[in-house]
Amino acid sequence: MTDTLKRSPASRKRPEGFWPTLIARFLKHKLAVLGLVVLIILGLLAIFAPFLAPYTFDGQDASIIGQPQPPSAKHWMGTDQLGRDAFTRVLYGARISLMVGLFSALLATFLGTLVGALSGYYRGWTDAVLMRVTDVVLCIPLLPLIILLSGILRPSVTLLIAIVGSLSWMGTARLVRSQFLSLREREFVEASRALGGGDNRVMFRHILPNALGPIIVSTTLSVGGTIMLESALSFLGLGVQPPTPTWGNLLNYASQWLTGAPWLAIFPGLMILITVLAVNFLGDGLRDAFDPRN
Repeated sequence: MTDTLKRSPASRKRPEGFWPTLIARFLKHKLAVLGLVVLIILGLLAIFAPFLAPYTFDGQDASIIGQPQPPSAKHWMGTDQLGRDAFTRVLYGARISLMVGLFSALLATFLGTLVGALSGYYRGWTDAVLMRVTDVVLCIPLLPLIILLSGILRPSVTLLIAIVGSLSWMGTARLVRSQFLSLREREFVEASRALGGGDNRVMFRHILPNALGPIIVSTTLSVGGTIMLESALSFLGLGVQPPTPTWGNLLNYASQWLTGAPWLAIFPGLMILITVLAVNFLGDGLRDAFDPRN
């Protein structure tokens, strides 16, 4: 009788928690892991650019001013017409491009989460008003509006983050609203209300953590989009202004040297491509990891 009641080692093993399972799923996605490693490396290069760069970003070599120099042992990515080291400027450009991409996406996620949470939880007239505001903002062409504001304000890095982030939250708002509408009727939410939980506690202590998966995936994927948007604005001369380098304004400067000095465009363009691919791979891996069907 005792033997029949004994459990096998497998049955006595405690079930894995949510986060260990999530990490295990993510690690199975090799491209996502590669994307995460690439982004960590780029982030470290950007943070420690003042210590890693061989020159200052606006330092000039007077002996070669007048004609861009090709890549060499002294200048790994060549130099521009003003004798500035291209590798140093690409390295410093990563700081601005990654900062704008990351913090703009975080600001858009915060605003979208707040609007979507209030709309999906309270429903009724609150939902109607907030969603009509969202629809109105969605009807405005995003890129022309940002170009207009950037042309008028000539933004700094902080202002550019505010402009891009405050005009990019609508998709997140709709996503969060749909999550809150489905979760607010679940049993654990009803139990929290029955125990006297207030609206803020129910929304942000119980419902929001259960909606984090889609929000994290959406935020990750939007980073790549905001990096591309910042690069486009800087390429048009409407983003962060020279001499502060960003990948976008480096491409803008290189456009006049495409035939004589193509390396000036190749390296910042390649960095944008690698970064956006890494972000998309990371987003795909997170989406698969958070997918309950897995």
